[in-house]
Amino acid sequence: MAKVTLVFAALLILLGLVGYLGTGSQHPTALIPAWFGLPLAIFGALAISPNEGRRKLFMHINVTIGLLGFLGSVGEIIRSFASGKPLDAIAMASKFTLAGLLLIYVILCVRSFIAARRARLV
Repeated sequence: MAKVTLVFAALLILLGLVGYLGTGSQHPTALIPAWFGLPLAIFGALAISPNEGRRKLFMHINVTIGLLGFLGSVGEIIRSFASGKPLDAIAMASKFTLAGLLLIYVILCVRSFIAARRARLV
């Protein structure tokens, strides 16, 4: 699961950079996905370890970052719709992509945790 984390981290960093450069480097908030991808990359690299305890610790940190990022991005999407202002298509696409990627990541992590728990019980 640590390697999957690195893939999602790379996708989030890429999403942030594309959003930032796609807006003409005028909106630094477009880098928010990259700020979620960076700790995922760091802790994902640390989770590549033969030590089971260390791997579990860093993967639980990663799924917590993913869950908080998902909840924050969904909250931001709701706030954007509720504001009544015209919605920027690039910003909304970035927010939905961020929420979607993090939701998929959290689901994959939870499934992996459940499978690991069942394997230990057998």
